[in-house]
Amino acid sequence: MLDEALECVKELQSPEYYPEVVKEAINLALDKGSNFVDPAVKLLEFLYSKKVFTPQDLATGCLLYGSMVDEIAIDLPIAPPCFGEVIGKLILAGGLDFKTLPEILKKVEDTFFRPPIFSTAMKIIESSPSAFALTLFAETTMEASAGLVAGSHNRNELVLIRGHEEPKPLRALNGQVCEICGDEVGMTVDGDLFVACNECGFPVCRPCYGDERRGGSQMVMTMKKHIDDIEHEFNIEDEEQNKRQHQHQQQQNKHITEAMLYGKMSYGRGPDNGDTSPPQFPPIITARSRPVSGELPLMSNGHNYGDFSSTLHKRVHPYPVSEPEIGSATWDEKKEMGWRDRMDEWKSKQGLLGGDTDDIDPDMPIVDEARQPLSRKVPIASSKINPYRMIIVVRLVVLGFFLRYRILNPVHDAIGLWLTSIVCEIWFAISWILDQFPKWFPIDRETYLDRLSLRYEREGEPSMLSPVDLFVSTVDPLKEPPLVTANTVLSILAVDYPVDKVSCYVSDDGASMLTFEALSETSEFARKWVPFCKKFNIEPRAPEMYFSLKVDYLKDKVQPTFVKERRAMKREYEEFKVRINALVAKAMKVPAEGWIMKDGTPWPGNNTRDHPGMIQVFLGHSGGHDTEGNELPRLVYVSREKRPGFQHHKKAGAMNALVRVSAVLTNAPFMLNLDCDHYINNSKAIREAMCFLMDPQVGKKVCYVQFPQRFDGIDKNDRYANRNTVFFDINMKGLDGIQGPVYVGTGCVFRRQALYGYNPPKGPKRPKMVTCDCCPCFGRRRKNAKHGDGKFTADTVEDDDKEMLMSQMNFEKRFGQSAAFVTSTLMEEGGVPPSSSPAALLKEAIHVISCGYEDKTEWGLELGWIYGSITEDILTGFKMHCRGWKSIYCMPKRPAFKGSAPINLSDRLNQVLRWALGSVEIFFSRHSPMWYGYKTGHLKWLERFAYVNTTIYPFTSLPLLAYCTLPAVCLLTGKFIMPTISTFASLFFIGLFLSIFATGILELRWSGVSIEEWWRNEQFWVIGGVSAHLFAVIQGLLKVLAGIDTNFTVTSKASDDEDFGELYAFKWTTLLIPPTTLLVINLVGVVAGVSDAINNGYQSWGPLFGKLFFAFWVIVHLYPFLKGLMGRQNRTPTIVVIWSVLLASIFSLLWVRIDPFVIKSKGPDVKQCGLNC
Repeated sequence: MLDEALECVKELQSPEYYPEVVKEAINLALDKGSNFVDPAVKLLEFLYSKKVFTPQDLATGCLLYGSMVDEIAIDLPIAPPCFGEVIGKLILAGGLDFKTLPEILKKVEDTFFRPPIFSTAMKIIESSPSAFALTLFAETTMEASAGLVAGSHNRNELVLIRGHEEPKPLRALNGQVCEICGDEVGMTVDGDLFVACNECGFPVCRPCYGDERRGGSQMVMTMKKHIDDIEHEFNIEDEEQNKRQHQHQQQQNKHITEAMLYGKMSYGRGPDNGDTSPPQFPPIITARSRPVSGELPLMSNGHNYGDFSSTLHKRVHPYPVSEPEIGSATWDEKKEMGWRDRMDEWKSKQGLLGGDTDDIDPDMPIVDEARQPLSRKVPIASSKINPYRMIIVVRLVVLGFFLRYRILNPVHDAIGLWLTSIVCEIWFAISWILDQFPKWFPIDRETYLDRLSLRYEREGEPSMLSPVDLFVSTVDPLKEPPLVTANTVLSILAVDYPVDKVSCYVSDDGASMLTFEALSETSEFARKWVPFCKKFNIEPRAPEMYFSLKVDYLKDKVQPTFVKERRAMKREYEEFKVRINALVAKAMKVPAEGWIMKDGTPWPGNNTRDHPGMIQVFLGHSGGHDTEGNELPRLVYVSREKRPGFQHHKKAGAMNALVRVSAVLTNAPFMLNLDCDHYINNSKAIREAMCFLMDPQVGKKVCYVQFPQRFDGIDKNDRYANRNTVFFDINMKGLDGIQGPVYVGTGCVFRRQALYGYNPPKGPKRPKMVTCDCCPCFGRRRKNAKHGDGKFTADTVEDDDKEMLMSQMNFEKRFGQSAAFVTSTLMEEGGVPPSSSPAALLKEAIHVISCGYEDKTEWGLELGWIYGSITEDILTGFKMHCRGWKSIYCMPKRPAFKGSAPINLSDRLNQVLRWALGSVEIFFSRHSPMWYGYKTGHLKWLERFAYVNTTIYPFTSLPLLAYCTLPAVCLLTGKFIMPTISTFASLFFIGLFLSIFATGILELRWSGVSIEEWWRNEQFWVIGGVSAHLFAVIQGLLKVLAGIDTNFTVTSKASDDEDFGELYAFKWTTLLIPPTTLLVINLVGVVAGVSDAINNGYQSWGPLFGKLFFAFWVIVHLYPFLKGLMGRQNRTPTIVVIWSVLLASIFSLLWVRIDPFVIKSKGPDVKQCGLNC
């Protein structure tokens, strides 16, 4: 019956008429009698649970009926109380806001009918006081800027700090005072604090609690305050209400948020109130869970319907988690192709063009389009990729002949130099193989956003796109300016995605009050910025980047008010920048007593190494609306607890804390992590990722979608290869054709289940031929069935099996001692457990970010971001690939994200040093790709080659440093690393160099990378190899052998006021010593070699050219480094200075050798006959 009603309402396809449907449903039910009230309420609740009716529809419908009560009640006296029953049940179900009740009463003009409506509604509400209390709690605690929740699970503390109130402890260990009589609450027989109600935690002593129970009162104190306010406003009085008011005249009204958070934490600390039963996990949700809509759950009255029934939990309002049916959506003419073109295209495919079309269903082309894949692979053209592969094979063969010749032809008078060069060349050959062959199968990909909308966003229905939790991490606001972080957050809040599906979590791992206050300012500015972005569809949606664009901002803009509103918005943003700058200026000088909040409360994070966990919801329920009244995505500030003596694991630990907090509060099935300086440049970036992750054909086996990194603020010539185009446009495309790209730390959308250590779903295996034991020659013998290996997947485990898994696996040791979090890990489609109260969720959120939560768990070992290296991104992606997951590389035409990169030479080298040190740490860890992951057999060999290359590339610095030194040594000693070669042997050298150039040219041809970008990458490979990579190897060995750890330094994101001013700044660091030394000795070697050739005559010029070639190879590769050393002090082009020094030295030596102004006397030839001739 309910399903039929659902289909009827959907067929209307008129959401604007839904309030009238609500009104008519109430009217018809009351007209037929009181027995039809409950079925009508069930119908409305069911349609609300299916996301057909919105709370606004229910409220408007009730208001419409309320305006009719005066006339209906004359002929139907039972209408007012029955209407009150409907209102009460809808409030308990969460479909109707309690604040709507006074508005409904205002619609009833006759005051005679108001009391029965109100009293009946309150009787229904009083029948389930906990549900109403939780509703009030959700409206207060989780509203925007309600207060900062700080606490420590280990210390059993929880505090709510409000903006203009003194902080009040919400739960202390002892000494509580009864709010009725003023006496102490007292203790139980077991020595625990007496708690009358575990739902609200209202402090009351046992005698007063007994009196209240005997008096028949079931409500909490704050609940009566709301009720009394309504009674006073509408003059509603009766004997029962007067009696209730007289009984509680001595009680002080306490806010329900403080009361509920006053409850004692018990997770992980044994039973309370003398309960000696072993701790139990909450029942696992085997029916449909409540998917995330961006809000925390509200309690409902617990009716059960069909598939949504549960004997364990009260009913909530779930989204359907099954895949939506195709074909009921109406066509949107604004798609890429018009209706007529799509219809003609489909007709031509079906062979119906020109025939009888009367029998064609107009929705069939839509169905056909929606069933198409959401993405596809685009292979590289064979005319480009096949020559490339042939040259790779040729180069491999030539390299083999070259090494054979080099090994079989030693240089006997320079055996040391020859042996050194042979070792270096063999290492370079191995490194080239590891780097080259993972690029054997490069591919491109295309996405179809229109098909995504057709399948998951039908017109007139709620969006079925999956929710996404977005993570932004920051540490030091002085190195990572708050304005940069604010722009990233604003671009997230304005993203083109359903607002109820987006939740932004900002991790402040430095517990900085500056970051907290800047985020508060950002949330306020977002109320103006987000509607402006969506109204005019601007790109990018980070205001700093948008207003600094040097383009025609009027292009494609047709709204007459755009110019006026843009000017106003730019002025608003400039005022916002001034406020942020004021906060930064204030934070430069830390007060001696520490930072103080506006209400006089000391900032909990004054000691950055010893502070409680902190959570603040800036945008959310009852406060997350913009200036036009539209809902905004949730914005949550999180700072995990830190205490001395605990290992916090830097960024990886902060990201794992965000994973757990988001799982408890919203639990979206997908997560996008961004660095604080990487803003969303393409507002459809999340939709691009969903084309892969939500594709029913390939999405289930995809663990993450990685986007390339693009950067702003880099000089045109990209002197230090900051764009890293060769890696992102060549290497990553190659990996995408194997098992997927590596995870690079930012701009990546994860599947939550993959981060939890689950295996991907297994597809059906092809049947293999079996035979009986009597004929062993053909096929294979049938083996006895073996039990599984104990591992489980995220998709093959059915709901019923999950309950069994709870008894088979120790989830506490795996995920930690949070029952709410453990429950969330088994919800593949996301969502919050239906029975979870907001108070419990907040308590659990503080619990899961406590510093000791990960002790004796698998966090960082098998779950979440993996510990053991400062480049946690490589390890995390590697573990997923070892389990059999695949990743996707998505390169939309408009870059999805853009960030900032250090353009200064010293900062760039320090950044590369950190990356290389992380690779060295991985190489020496148990997760090294050299020996990890062979048992499962899920990691493909070419993918393993790529991971091995990411861990051993820093060790290339040792042979590279030696090889760059050899030319200078050869020039100074007069020896060479190769003997005199024959004409045939010279073919090996010519073939090797030609194959190297041909490989590079063909690589650029299929990838689209420019030759300038390729050459900058080659130059910085040498610069970074002889400096940052070398120091990374030394520091890594010191850490492994001597236990000497190095500190993690955050790369500065601040930019100079002058364009590229930071590029010319000179910052001395020890990383500059090795390349400077190489430059000097090679320049000296060139001068010495040329002078020696001049002294020895023309016969020595031939061997000199080979030595000079290698020396100039080193100098040319280090040329950008030399420019960085010179800075801006000398405006003369650097190349001129170099050639001036070289030529001056050569001509000076030549002048001394010839000396034409001195007449030389001719004597006897002492070489022939000596002095006695």
